[in-house]
Amino acid sequence: MSAQLACMTSDVPEAGAFRVELEGPSGVVEVAVVRDEDGALHAISDICSHGAVSLSDGEVEGCTVECWLHGSRFDLRTGEPLGPPAVRPVPVYPLTVDGERVLVDVDGAA
Repeated sequence: MSAQLACMTSDVPEAGAFRVELEGPSGVVEVAVVRDEDGALHAISDICSHGAVSLSDGEVEGCTVECWLHGSRFDLRTGEPLGPPAVRPVPVYPLTVDGERVLVDVDGAA
């Protein structure tokens, strides 16, 4: 599989996230397409590695997203948690923008 159409750039709010479901090699993959405070787009797993809730419902600050349930912050570039309670990173996915189209490759998780 390769990059799939996830959404349009206009779907992603400023300093916010848009949740999508894409087809992965083992089934549906829940992805948060996130616009950081500088306007850059990132694709990250929508599921918190600690609380198993949607990260797209969390607050974006700088280049991080905060899980709304327990407050863990994840770096949008690496998926690494920046503090407890989460200790495991979440997958990040290659993202490209083609005009207004946002393409995400869920097979290329880092």
